[in-house]
Amino acid sequence: MLLVLALAVLAIPFVVPTVWMVAASLKPLPEIFALSPWTDQPTLAAYKEAFTFQPFARQYLNSVYIAVLVTLITLVVSALGGYAFARIRFPGANALFLVVLTGLLVPSEVTIVPLFQLFKRAGMINTHWPLILVTALAAPCVLATFIMRQFFIALPVELEEAARLDGLGRPGIWLRICLPLAKPALSAVAILTFLASWNLYLEPTVYLTSPELFTLPQALTRFTDAYGGQMWNTQLAAATMTVLPMLIVFVLAQRQFVEGLAHSGLK
Repeated sequence: MLLVLALAVLAIPFVVPTVWMVAASLKPLPEIFALSPWTDQPTLAAYKEAFTFQPFARQYLNSVYIAVLVTLITLVVSALGGYAFARIRFPGANALFLVVLTGLLVPSEVTIVPLFQLFKRAGMINTHWPLILVTALAAPCVLATFIMRQFFIALPVELEEAARLDGLGRPGIWLRICLPLAKPALSAVAILTFLASWNLYLEPTVYLTSPELFTLPQALTRFTDAYGGQMWNTQLAAATMTVLPMLIVFVLAQRQFVEGLAHSGLK
């Protein structure tokens, strides 16, 4: 009982801002700074204005398809890389894995300028390719590879030995034995990667200039009136539409997420 009470108290700083955001998005603009988060005249006008003020539907679709594509690429690359580091013995495997892990120590701010120059020479500025390539092959992919490696290491070797007796090679063992057993780890990787891509802000700001190509984090900063003032209720409505899908996905998949991290040995 005390544990439940303590968890409820710790949840307050996370739940209250979310509830306030949703409630305030239903307020008329003059009531936005009222002490009470509720209003006697709830309205959906801010939600309608979010789609008419700028191409928010297109920006929403941009974030969805980029996050889905990045997640799929990361799942394939990390599952292959994690299996290779866990099961295939080759000279310098541990040293190479340490080199890969150093990618987690390099902040994106350090590499943003050289990457910008590289993508500029390739003619990819103001396209979604930098967002897809950088996110799918950078720190999120390194972390995903680490999670998958830790999971595959924990699998019994006898499973592979039995599969070899049945005539399966490395590709068959990976595809038909290891991947079906790795669903918890894959779920954790998918959630972490999707969230990393969904919340990406620095890279879209650097690489994109056209409003119709913006992603949601970048679009949320553009809800300002003619005088540069914040359109608070419209911005809160857009933020609500941005956050709630992620909360729903996490709530529905939290069991697989926690199980995947537990099997990988992460704390």
